[in-house]
Amino acid sequence: MSPRNRKGRMMPAKRPPRRRRSRRPGRRLRRRADDRLIGLLVAVSLVVALVVTVVNWLLAHWWILVVIGVLAVPAAGGWLYQRQQRARWETVRAQGLRYQMGQLDALHHSRFEEAVRDLMRRDGCQDAVRVGGGGDLGADVKATDPFGRHWVIQCKHRRNGLAGSAVGTPDLQVLNGTARQVHGADVAVIVTNGRVTAPAVTFAKQQRLHVVDRHTLAVWASGSRPLWELLRTVPPPRKPTALS
Repeated sequence: MSPRNRKGRMMPAKRPPRRRRSRRPGRRLRRRADDRLIGLLVAVSLVVALVVTVVNWLLAHWWILVVIGVLAVPAAGGWLYQRQQRARWETVRAQGLRYQMGQLDALHHSRFEEAVRDLMRRDGCQDAVRVGGGGDLGADVKATDPFGRHWVIQCKHRRNGLAGSAVGTPDLQVLNGTARQVHGADVAVIVTNGRVTAPAVTFAKQQRLHVVDRHTLAVWASGSRPLWELLRTVPPPRKPTALS
């Protein structure tokens, strides 16, 4: 019942306040999508109009295309000739590349990795690349030999050569844990200009890893025989590639 006032008259019931209608978020999203679509159509129209204008202008001035073609042919020929000359120079340099141990000892560790990369290129691994650095996961040099085998090489440079710290089993364990599983190596190698401990050599034989110590490195770097001819029990060749 409606409440009564002091005189006993009935008072009208209060109406509940009207709720404000909230705008639906879907309309805003639709408007934004429509605006983007309109903007995209305008941009496409401008690009098409610009292309049509350029094509019509070139058709009206066709001789400019002829001049550009005449100038481009010798420029492209010169660029191709220089590229071939650089490739030939790199081939000649790689074929005659030699290092003495004194040179390798004097290198910074990053330069030592580059020297190993260049020796692999000399042996015919044209795709040899240095990947050493932070987070290399045990791979300093990667290469594919002419027989299709994938090489992963870890480099351990010692500034003092044989007098420096020896390469131990932990170094081989890192290579063993990542070379095949992470990098897909067929041949996993550790190269050092220093010495390797006897337990590390034993571990390498057990895990089918290859160790290039100072003596083997000296023969490889100063000669012309590829590394796979200096190592024992290298995996058999894969299917020959374009490098072979």
